Amino acid sequence: MAALNLQPNIADPDGLYARLAALHEGLDERRSAVVNSKLILLLANHIGDPQVLAEAIDTAKAAHLAISSAAEQA
Repeated sequence: MAALNLQPNIADPDGLYARLAALHEGLDERRSAVVNSKLILLLANHIGDPQVLAEAIDTAKAAHLAISSAAEQA
């Protein structure tokens, strides 16, 4: 059983960030959301493991809820 890797694992994080930013250049909010969705589905298909995907979804949701809660308290 694989587990979600939360350790730094990207050889060039700045390059990846720049590439992601370039992906969204010139897109309105709706098209940006669509391209994000397509990228997520491509990466999910590549991962394939339903347990890893479930853990990633749960981790992302928990992080979002924590940030939202902190923003509401500020």
